[in-house]
Amino acid sequence: MPRLLPRQTVRGYTREESGIDVAVKLRLMRMGKKKQPTYRVVAADSRKARNGRIIEAVGFYDPRRDPSVIEIDNEKAVGWLRNGAQPTERVEKLLKITGAWDEFKGQPVGTSVTAAPVTPAASAPVEEAAEEAAEEAVKEDAS
Repeated sequence: MPRLLPRQTVRGYTREESGIDVAVKLRLMRMGKKKQPTYRVVAADSRKARNGRIIEAVGFYDPRRDPSVIEIDNEKAVGWLRNGAQPTERVEKLLKITGAWDEFKGQPVGTSVTAAPVTPAASAPVEEAAEEAAEEAVKEDAS
């Protein structure tokens, strides 16, 4: 039976940091000033802190601009997903918007993007109420 050392090193890194047996997550790393967040989309060991050591930066997200700026290198993101990296909920949404999630799943681009629900029925009662008020005003003027 081979003898395993408690902390084997590979090129100066511990076994966990060398990419062997590491649980990798695609997640957001907070940047920017106080009350002015911007985020990097990064591949990082899931056991590290939110803004701790990263393995690779995959993209950038600025939610404060209108519209939000999302810049993700789809090739890097899909590469990490194919190697087993798990995205967080927010990063999964960003990947769907950029099309990387569709590429990973093998679907046509734009399939998984969810648009805001359109509710034309919500505006119809307001218009009907205005029409009824106008009809009542006409009836009162006629009498």
